[in-house]
Amino acid sequence: MTQSGTGPQLLARFSRIPVTTRSHRRWAILLAGVFVFELADLHTFALVAPELRKQWHLSVASIGLITSLGFVGMFLGSAIGGRLSDAYGRKKPLIWSSIWFSIFSALSALATDLATLGVLRILTGVGLTSMTAIALSYVSEMYPRDLRGRYLALIFGVGLSGIPLISWFARAVVPAGTDGWRWVFLVGGLGIVVAALMIKYLPESIRWQIANGTGEQAESLVAQLEREAVAKLGTDLPEPEIATETPAARGGLRELFGPQYRRRTIVFFIASIFAVVGFYGYTSFVPTLLVEHGFDVVHSLTYTSIVQLGAIPGAFLAFTFTDRWERKYSLGISYLSITALVLVYGYADEAGVIVVTGFLIAMLLQTSTVLAFTYGPEIFPTELRGLGGGLGNGLGRLATAGGSNLLPVIFTTFGYTAVFIYVGVVLAITAIAYLGWGERTTGRALETVTVGPRNPAAPTPQERENAT
Repeated sequence: MTQSGTGPQLLARFSRIPVTTRSHRRWAILLAGVFVFELADLHTFALVAPELRKQWHLSVASIGLITSLGFVGMFLGSAIGGRLSDAYGRKKPLIWSSIWFSIFSALSALATDLATLGVLRILTGVGLTSMTAIALSYVSEMYPRDLRGRYLALIFGVGLSGIPLISWFARAVVPAGTDGWRWVFLVGGLGIVVAALMIKYLPESIRWQIANGTGEQAESLVAQLEREAVAKLGTDLPEPEIATETPAARGGLRELFGPQYRRRTIVFFIASIFAVVGFYGYTSFVPTLLVEHGFDVVHSLTYTSIVQLGAIPGAFLAFTFTDRWERKYSLGISYLSITALVLVYGYADEAGVIVVTGFLIAMLLQTSTVLAFTYGPEIFPTELRGLGGGLGNGLGRLATAGGSNLLPVIFTTFGYTAVFIYVGVVLAITAIAYLGWGERTTGRALETVTVGPRNPAAPTPQERENAT
């Protein structure tokens, strides 16, 4: 069979399958499991930084350097992982990136000096964001249009439990002894267990297989899902509605900035850069800044642990409206709300105000993250989804590497409050980008979101039919 004949038929059959099968649930559990360790590991250095600063006599600038090195690794991982997933499929790069970050996270526990830890955090960062970029593409491709936002919210919401878990774990072990901080890094190494389970139970993306001419392999998976759905429902599935096939993208950087996708690429990249800079500008430095503001290490970690509990309800808050309200507007309103709360936080001196506003910031940051993680993969075609989403998230990490070195300068020159004014400004820019120029994606099939002015260089369906 030719791809043009197989693709629309398989996609139509796949899209009508209800998300009630055992396979759908299994995929969600595996992805949520690997996100638990990925999200926990993203916060490990921020949690141990105050103790390392005491033991290794580090400056705030040194903390910023290590943080920025980790983000350089994240940029490389996001860009490389996204590109590899477009070329070689979603499954294998997802598994290997999970194994990669698990190994180097565990090795970070053995570091004895700043230089070694810096190298290990770069390598850990490569695996972390590679895994994220690929997983986001996978969710968008394997769950239907009216549920992909909610399923990502569920998967990410469960994964976010890794943040308060690692925060409270750090609160228990870091003050307990000289080597207590090493145990925090070891937790990230447990992600390798989930990676091993994905080898057996996670299938390749059906959309990726169809886009790459391996629809025959996807056929057996679609048939399996149909059997599971019929057995679960006790009735036949509705007839598939076959959509008109859209021109295939070539899958390269040149097309990403071509006339068909240029505007959405630029807007997404700008929004991602400022969103990630603001996100990590807040989360990576709060424990250290609280100490500098007069709180001791124990109180700093206690407040941070309480605040991070807001992350989980934040993702589930997104679940309630992500597939109901247009995502570009939800993103804009969320980031404007966070901007206001960050400014309140920066001017607060009382512990109660710090904890309450910090909790709300942590909650809404994760609400916005779920929305943005759903939005990014939606606006690119299958052949560009990994590259486009990966580069957007990766550029945000690269910009954060510079921002991590800028924040200590702002703090040293202008003081504690100025740091939060800076964070508020960059988040406001994110809101404006989405509200002003974002794409409408909610409730639309991926194939219709990516339709735009046709690239004259791309073959028509008839040309591709003749070529096969």
